[in-house]
Parts: sequence; C-alpha cells; structure tokens
Amino acid sequence: MPSYPYVLLSAAVSLDGYLDDATPERLLLSSPADFDRVDEVRASVDAILIGAGTIRADNPRLLVNSAERRAARVAAGKPEYPLKVTVSASGELDAAANFWHTGGDKIVYTTEKGAERLRREPVAADVVALGPELDWRALLAHLREVRGVERLMVEGGGTIHTQLMTQGLADELQLVLAPLFVGDPEAPRLFGPGGYQGGRLRLLESRSIEDVVLMRYTPTAPGTGTLPSAADRHWLALACELAERCPPSETAFSVGAVVVAADGTELARGYSREGGDPVVHAEEAALAKIAAGDPRLASATVYSSLEPCTHRSSRPVPCARLILRAGARRVVTAWREPDTFVAGADGSGMLAAQGVDVLVLPEYEERAKAPNAHLLS
Repeated sequence: MPSYPYVLLSAAVSLDGYLDDATPERLLLSSPADFDRVDEVRASVDAILIGAGTIRADNPRLLVNSAERRAARVAAGKPEYPLKVTVSASGELDAAANFWHTGGDKIVYTTEKGAERLRREPVAADVVALGPELDWRALLAHLREVRGVERLMVEGGGTIHTQLMTQGLADELQLVLAPLFVGDPEAPRLFGPGGYQGGRLRLLESRSIEDVVLMRYTPTAPGTGTLPSAADRHWLALACELAERCPPSETAFSVGAVVVAADGTELARGYSREGGDPVVHAEEAALAKIAAGDPRLASATVYSSLEPCTHRSSRPVPCARLILRAGARRVVTAWREPDTFVAGADGSGMLAAQGVDVLVLPEYEERAKAPNAHLLS
C-alpha cells in the first residue's frame, strides 16, 4: 500500500463562498495577520502545491517570506524553502512566471502528452509524467516515497481542492472566512456545483484573526472499496488509541475498534476487555452498542487495530462472523493476526470471501502492536 503525505488544503473565501472576484486584479480576502499565519504554515511544510491555473491567474512567487522562519528551516536541516509543486495535464506553462524563478526546487506533475510539450517548451523544474491521465494517488505517492514529502500544503485553486476532497485525499481543510460578499456567478468558488459531497467535516479549531475567521476541519467520511481515504487513517488511528486502554492480558490481544457510518458519523467504539468483561473483543464491544438492524450498518466501515478474529474459545461467535451478521461491508485494519494464539488465522480472508471490502494500512501496524509488545517478544 503506497504512503501519502499529510495533505493540508488552505483557502480564503468570501461569506458567499468565492475565492476571488471576476476582475483581472486579485481580490485580497485575508488580513495582514492571516497572511503571516499562512507564511508560518508554509514554513512548517515540506512542499506547497498550486494548480497551473493559479500560476496563470495570480503569477505567485509562493515563498516563505519571513527570514527568521527560513533560517529556522535551515537550522532544522531542511531546505530554505519548501518544494514548489504544480499540476498541469496539458503541460502548457509560462516559463517566465514567478513560480519558476523564486524559492527553491520545483516539480511539475503532468501527463505523458504534457511531458512531451514540456520537453519542447521547458520550464525550470523537474517534470514527472504520471501516465495518460493525471492520477492524484500516484502524485501523492511519488511526493512521499521519492521526494520525501511528509506534509503537503495545497493552496489551490478550487478545482484541485475539490478533486482532493472528493477523492478522500485531504487530511485537513484550513478555511479563512472573509467579511465580504462577491455575488458574481462568474467568479471562482471553492466548491462549485457537483463539488464535495463527502459528508460532514469535524471542526478542529475556530478563531478570529483580525477581521477574518480561521476554521480548521478534517473529513470524517470513510473511503469506499479498498482505496484508502484520509478519514480512514483518522479512524484507524483512533482504533489504535482505544487499544491502549485495554486492561493488560497474557492470554489475549489488546485491540480497539470503531464503527463509522458512510457520512462520517461515529456509530460506536469499543476495546478488548471493556467494562470489566475479561473476554469481550473490541469489535464485539462496539457492535453491541448499535441497535440490531440499524440501516446505517450496511454502508458502515469497521475499523479495528487487529484484523477481526475467526476463531475464539471464550465465545461461540468470532468477530469476523459478528461483522457479517451486522451487515457491514467494509473493514479497515492495521495488523494481520499473528499465530500467537491461533495458527493460520485469516479474518481478512473470511470477510473478503463474503464480499466485504478489506483494507490493511500497514503504516499503523507498529501502533497496533505497541500495547501487545509483551505478547510478541
């Protein structure tokens, strides 16, 4: 499973949801103090991404402006400026734009056709062709695995924000609300018709900055099928945290579980040996809190720090069977069950054989193992 950076979307909008007006000049929505906050966020990330349309419309330099922040990056062993990234399917880019001639390293992600154009009309950047079409998952995997980018800030435009949100690839949205209206249907919006419809977001923070308001959100709606989403990682991390609450045992694993509806509503959570029951399993504890026949279960995702069991001596029904009985059709886990107590356990295989989508995110395996270290030595 490829790994991706933490993807942070950053945007400022008017009260009626516009990124700009329709005039040639850029509409300044943020306050001076918020521009400084954005500079601080830029200094904290490994790369900043904007679309080719934003380069054409705004001709930004996309720099960390504070000399003190740049010096702090260098002192921490990082480049003075974050990597600057843009995306263009056509490869139609202005080689004279400020983007290429300020800051540090640059990279363009494009299609095979766009790469051909950039060989004829080069820009001052590395060029990576992703194939016949742009593929955001391939782009993010390349940034993380080849360029070492762990935190990516995305500053637009609206089409890119929408694509990353709808594909479940955004970990966080930092939205600044400016106290004005644009009211022009020709002006660009953050999310236009047919935009993000992925359920409710969870508010992380809200605060005033001069006359604007910063709101930080994280998506909560699970992914679909076997493709991971940013929300999947959030919920699986929570399952791993729940595993740490388990009373210790020498004869059973410590496991956490969360059941989440398709719209991102948490239906229930549980952990091994919860409530003083010495033999209850995490998935069992969580599912027991949901009313039988709840229609949301059919499209829910079960997150478990350890794959659901297929054999157990303490109760007649293993957790994989409980999940099938509940009707959930998607399971995300961090760790395949070892042979410590049951040889050849394969809860993932049992579920998949019954049509359940099973996704293993191995980057969480060490977190899932941590409360079980005494059983694995």
